[in-house]
Amino acid sequence: MRPMTNPPLLSPSPCPLLRRLLLHLSRASRRRNPTAGPPPPCTFRHRLPRLLTAAMSSDSVVADPTTLARKVADIRAAGPAKLQVIADFDGTLTRYWYDGARGQSSHGLLRQGNEEYDAKREALYQHYHPIEICPDIPLPEKAKLMEEWWEKTHGLLIEGGLTLEDITKSVSDAAIAFREGVVELFEYLEERDIPVLVFSAGLADIIEEVFRQKLHKSFKNIKIVSNRMVFNEEGRLVAFKGKTIHVLNKNEHALDMAAPVHGNLGDPNGFIDDYSLVKKRTNVLLLGDHIGDLGMSDGLNYENRIAVGFLNANIEKSLKDYSSSFDIVYLNDAPMQGVVKLVSELCP
Repeated sequence: MRPMTNPPLLSPSPCPLLRRLLLHLSRASRRRNPTAGPPPPCTFRHRLPRLLTAAMSSDSVVADPTTLARKVADIRAAGPAKLQVIADFDGTLTRYWYDGARGQSSHGLLRQGNEEYDAKREALYQHYHPIEICPDIPLPEKAKLMEEWWEKTHGLLIEGGLTLEDITKSVSDAAIAFREGVVELFEYLEERDIPVLVFSAGLADIIEEVFRQKLHKSFKNIKIVSNRMVFNEEGRLVAFKGKTIHVLNKNEHALDMAAPVHGNLGDPNGFIDDYSLVKKRTNVLLLGDHIGDLGMSDGLNYENRIAVGFLNANIEKSLKDYSSSFDIVYLNDAPMQGVVKLVSELCP
């Protein structure tokens, strides 16, 4: 049975927000032209309230609908050639809850086939995860602790003799699933040649295997920016590439770590390999489940950014911070349909 969700009172009804937006747009129009009548029903500005209704639900919060409406209009006017999507993986593209229990992350699902090392990594999780989700710890202090956690975990994976076969079996047995609507979102973006950079503090090799086994579909526009493993000829883990990427330091400075989803799930010669083209896409749709995920767009000189947050835990304590940081906040492990509707208005 799925854990009880938080009461709807945590998420205001969209109706008052939409009324505020309508009033603002009407007043702005009158100031520009006091004698003008109401805009014709077919104009995009008239449709913005319907957009917000579609993108919102009883499990969502929009702190400033006026600013959101302006960003939507600006991104739409610039067209799909200017847009890129930056998304976190664990708890953002994937569901937080799985069959009534906490779903596994791309780190947490891994089983080395060595009970001693699996237990050691679980002990690290039990110690550091409460720190990760605690809203009272300052971000600089938390960032140091997250790096400490990640490096200890990576060391155990090497020491314990992780293999490629372990990864395949771990994903097959894992309690992990994509949010409803993720495939629809990816298909819509691929049709319009909009690149998707999946930033993750997890493990790129495992994320790629999750794509293979759980989606069974190729997306040439998706690229993984995550911790990447180095295996020897026997398929045994011997090292990690580059700087450690953890939950609080994911950003576009890490693009040299990026790679398309390999095998049958990506085209290594696709347009997204040209970093200069990605950096010229100065409108960003950012999806994350931590306030630290907002840093994923650091290093990019963007003109407009719509930040969508998924608040999956500690809702009562964290809602105020999330609603002041993200343009839209989805609560209670919401599906991805609201984002799909938003994207359909950004790039019709």
